[in-house]
Amino acid sequence: MTLPAPNLDDRRFQDLVDDAKRLVMRRCPEWTDHNVSDPGVTLIETFAYLTDVLLYRVNRVPDRLYVKFLELIGVRLFPPVAARAPATCWLSAPATAPVRVPEGTEVSTLGGNPEDTVVFSTTRDLDLLPCALQSLHTKEIDGEDSVDHTARLRLEQPCPAFASPPAPGDLLLVALTEPVPCCAVRLDVSCEIEGVGVDPDRPPLVWEAWDGADWVNCPVSTDETGGLNRSGAIVLHLPETHQASVLDGERAGWVRARVVEAEPGQPAYRASPVLRGLTAGTVGGTVGAVHAQPVRDEVLGEAEGVAGQRFQLARPPVLAEAGELVLEVGSAEGWTRWQRVAHFAESGPEDRHFVLDAAGGVVEFGPLLRQRDGGVRQFGAVPAAGAAVRMTRYATGGGRRGNVVRGALQALTATIPFVAAVENLVAAQGGVDGETVEQAKARGPQTLRSRDRAVTAEDYEVLAAEAAPELSRVRCVPGADGELRLLVVPSAANPLGRLRFEDLVPRADTVERVVRRLAEVRVAGVRVVVEPPRYKGITVVARLVPLPGAVADQVREEALTALHSFLNPLSGGPDGTGWPFGRPVQQGEVFVALQQLRSVDLVAEVRLFGANPVTGERGGEARSVQVEPGSLVFSYQHQIRVDRR
Repeated sequence: MTLPAPNLDDRRFQDLVDDAKRLVMRRCPEWTDHNVSDPGVTLIETFAYLTDVLLYRVNRVPDRLYVKFLELIGVRLFPPVAARAPATCWLSAPATAPVRVPEGTEVSTLGGNPEDTVVFSTTRDLDLLPCALQSLHTKEIDGEDSVDHTARLRLEQPCPAFASPPAPGDLLLVALTEPVPCCAVRLDVSCEIEGVGVDPDRPPLVWEAWDGADWVNCPVSTDETGGLNRSGAIVLHLPETHQASVLDGERAGWVRARVVEAEPGQPAYRASPVLRGLTAGTVGGTVGAVHAQPVRDEVLGEAEGVAGQRFQLARPPVLAEAGELVLEVGSAEGWTRWQRVAHFAESGPEDRHFVLDAAGGVVEFGPLLRQRDGGVRQFGAVPAAGAAVRMTRYATGGGRRGNVVRGALQALTATIPFVAAVENLVAAQGGVDGETVEQAKARGPQTLRSRDRAVTAEDYEVLAAEAAPELSRVRCVPGADGELRLLVVPSAANPLGRLRFEDLVPRADTVERVVRRLAEVRVAGVRVVVEPPRYKGITVVARLVPLPGAVADQVREEALTALHSFLNPLSGGPDGTGWPFGRPVQQGEVFVALQQLRSVDLVAEVRLFGANPVTGERGGEARSVQVEPGSLVFSYQHQIRVDRR
């Protein structure tokens, strides 16, 4: 969008008069009468008025020139980036016929005020296909062939799920009548309590689906059986790649449960679960959704047949990454599709190109420019006079407000037959607000210095942030043998500062986009590795004394929120912009963060421990937890005790 000229010098008439009087007092102390009746003050006010008028005009010149200079070097405001989340649609009953959730279906958060509602749109069609149990097999880790238990299961005779006792690698193979990619399949299991020994909340069992080449993990959203140890339902979410395959001479959509090695502290099976019945059915499905609303068939106006004509879209900003952008120009032969380009530098007079200012929602056609030899050249074709211009399709929305927490998306904006509910089983992430003018002004000198060439570490950081605005932080760390490590931290949902560790892993398409961009601009011979930074888990164990009348549970929650907000890679640290890379955590800083709580009278004790957020391994107590260069901190299982005096 066109960058507005900011008002840098906001001094006005009275400010100038006050400044002049202060100078008089400093340099001419003999002048003691500063009232408006004094002739000298009259002269001061006269010149202040003239200066005020002059400053109003003159102070516009450098700012306007600065803004115009940014536009000349191609600096445009970055539009917002849309958050993304998988949306799971639940059926009112197991599917008996295919059900389609069309592309562009809108799902939203619940809220009485429409302005507070966050709307997501699905990115493709979702087909919910029916399925049923075809057969059931078991296979021991030492066995060569699987054993078919389908006949016994139909007679409700007991069938052991694994060997006795189960060993890591034992399999329970479920054959579905049809492959059901992207669908949620419910297995209703009838079993006896025989698989003793396991923790029902953490059984050493994983579910996987065959995609034609390998077994792929299936997330489990519901397991009422406690690891096949009691009757109940298991809801599996099958991958997009699930397909029919032939295993052991039988064609089916295959799903399996596999016994895995128990982790330290995790109980293992001492006996095999025993099944008496099992049925399967499709109860839902998952599709990608983006924080954007599609806009279709918007008429922009009529072309005047002149170069450089601009059209304003009705609903800026435009999210180019949220869907295909289609601009069409009408003619006697029909509608002709035009192509979006970044600039007109390589566009000829016959090329149907246009440039889009995504932040401002402005469509611009090619200009007519005078050349050095005195002639003129048309960059990009010009729509004929009277031709209708329309934007057939674009998307609007985006921003940080789309980073909703898990379960926030609960409503369908339109009714779909047989679809009863919708939810997001994981938090949305990737939403970033659009760039401000001040941020663009700071980026201008960096853009001018790099000019699409990455030489210094700062160049790599700037160009990576331009390629993927959804990144919250980027840090370039020199490595050995000419290698550079580019550490990227994505924007993530941050309710009360409490992040999940998996939310700090950048999406594969984000990393790919950064790698592709840096491959175009890096210095020959330099190898760039794009990856997330290492994270040092920090566990705080504190004992607090609350103020009289404070509720202990409320004090504990406030303390946990303060710790998660302070020890936060995105919004923590001393200045609230994210914990600095490589900065150690001091016990005194944590003490201060807790003592500032309004409901806390005394911080009686603070203890710090380093931890590995992946393995959960915790180190010894320390007054200062060191953080390696290029690493960030992550809050991990804080413990707060609230004691009365």
